[in-house]
Amino acid sequence: MAPLNRWTRFLNEAGARRIEAVLLPMAALFAGMLVFAIFLILLGKSPVEFYGLVLKAGFGTAFSWTNTLTRAAPLLLAALCVALPARLGLVIIGGEGAIVLGGVAAGAVAMLMPGLPAVIGITLMAIAGMAVGGFWIGTVGALRHLRGVNETISSLLMAYIAIALMNHLIEGPFRDPASLNKPSTAPLPETWQIGEMPGIGVHWGLVLGILACILAWILIERTTIGFAARIVGGNVRAAEIQGLPAGTLAIGFTALGGAFAGLAGMVEVAAIHGSANASLAAGYGYTGILIAFLARHNALAIIPAAILFAGIEASSGLIQRRMDLPDATVLVLEGMVFIAILLTDTLQGRVRFLTFLERRQT
Repeated sequence: MAPLNRWTRFLNEAGARRIEAVLLPMAALFAGMLVFAIFLILLGKSPVEFYGLVLKAGFGTAFSWTNTLTRAAPLLLAALCVALPARLGLVIIGGEGAIVLGGVAAGAVAMLMPGLPAVIGITLMAIAGMAVGGFWIGTVGALRHLRGVNETISSLLMAYIAIALMNHLIEGPFRDPASLNKPSTAPLPETWQIGEMPGIGVHWGLVLGILACILAWILIERTTIGFAARIVGGNVRAAEIQGLPAGTLAIGFTALGGAFAGLAGMVEVAAIHGSANASLAAGYGYTGILIAFLARHNALAIIPAAILFAGIEASSGLIQRRMDLPDATVLVLEGMVFIAILLTDTLQGRVRFLTFLERRQT
């Protein structure tokens, strides 16, 4: 019976960890919302009205869902830029840079080769966006591995460089002479634009984002490469002693995360804007940080988290009109939720559920 008892205790422990992985993020979410409600009360505003408007504008109607899911598409890919390197213990917060440069690369392809067939053109735009995004964030991983540069600081600084580079390119070498009021690259050929899925009014970028999350989860949880990455994330020294290529994995996973962010930029160009312009710097990369942390860097959990925060951000306009609050109010809410998530991270591994079952086995 001893082996059976040990196996039962193992299952209880694994179940406790799974419950923790769900309850702690949920607790952080509700704690952040509660603190924000107190903040609204101090401003003389109604938290009930605020959250009611969030539900209505983000999830209340078919149009709301269309708007929310459209916003969720780039957030899914932006969150992967954070979540994948995080499995190796790397904190990347500069995905915004990969998004804007990926969009510029996609716009450049359309500008330089407008006569290609649609399938080839869209494919080349995706490859260009992913290549540029992967190179940009992969450089952060290389700096970490080769020179010991802190990846959090370098990725953030490189995001500012990327935005400045984007502005230079779309206002200079890549600018369409016809774009007078808002500098941009030449408009995409109509056949190169990513259309909407039949019946729901959401572009196919959402499918790309969901598929990317599923593939990323398979990579991390069901492959030897993913297992090696998790070992490196747990203890770099122990992984190197075992002969695992920690540096190569760090560069590879940061590049892969950057490639997903670059794909998000390409999707924004091909499905929303129709050209590369300053609107690419919409803050999706920064919201992706919050989503990845709320999902505990689990690629599948990113899907519902991205939809949730896409709905919250979709409500900003209605909140501004109805409650006379700034458009950036939802960013304050997101900031409070993020702080709560970081605080609950200190409880991870320390709160144990179902321990009464373990005691019974002993």
